[in-house]
Amino acid sequence: MKFTVLTLFPEIIDAYFASSIMARALERGIIGYRALNIRDFALDRHKSCDDAPYGGGPGMLMLAEPLRAALEAAGNPPQASGTSGVVPSGAEPRRTVIYLSPSGRPFDQERARKLAALEELILICGRYEGIDQRIIDAYVDEELSVGDYVLSSGEVAALAVIDSVYRLVDRVITPESLEEESFSGGLLEYPQYTRPEILDILKFQQVEAKVTQVETRVPEVLLSGHHENIRRWRLKKRVEKTLAVRPDLIDRGLREGRFDAETVKFIEEGRDERDKSD
Repeated sequence: MKFTVLTLFPEIIDAYFASSIMARALERGIIGYRALNIRDFALDRHKSCDDAPYGGGPGMLMLAEPLRAALEAAGNPPQASGTSGVVPSGAEPRRTVIYLSPSGRPFDQERARKLAALEELILICGRYEGIDQRIIDAYVDEELSVGDYVLSSGEVAALAVIDSVYRLVDRVITPESLEEESFSGGLLEYPQYTRPEILDILKFQQVEAKVTQVETRVPEVLLSGHHENIRRWRLKKRVEKTLAVRPDLIDRGLREGRFDAETVKFIEEGRDERDKSD
């Protein structure tokens, strides 16, 4: 899979692709990328890429012409009106273009899985007050938002999308590692433990206003070697965590019929316990 990032700050993108699992995926040829500097396509000697918006108002807007030139240099012609994505005979297929914007569709794990199946993504990193609407209308396939907040850096949002997508590409991470992580099967991930088996933790006692040392242990079931009991414990903990933190995921999973009978039973038990405690 290949990522092409259109940005005013390519050094941010380069630094990300040079480290950790991503760097190894690049070395193995599973992932490819290029960061195109939009300033390289500016029309004046000052490399200007912003101007005041028509109609007035605060802030500046990214200029349409450098961004258009960058998109076409990335190999993406504008969408032909009325073609419904049909590519003329002999023409190279368009790449999927995503513009990172707080006014876009909320990005989630399900969308990440679908994007991971594509061969190439072009991501536009916005700055200032955003980009000219005509560029969105002519070139952008989808506007995505990484959350209900505003960032000054479209690069941060683009990297969030890239990070969630590339790890789902075949051979980047072992499939087993993806099976029970957060959002798989509509639930959050269960708690994890590693060595040492016993860990002393300092805790502040509010009533007595003093710090005491508390001995904490790894749950006994995880040390039992009984794989079925461990599986059931982990599933129950996933349900408990999701009920406590993201009950909306539980409601959605139930509506869509995503849970098996065992999971539904744990959900009902968890809700009963919560009702009793209330």
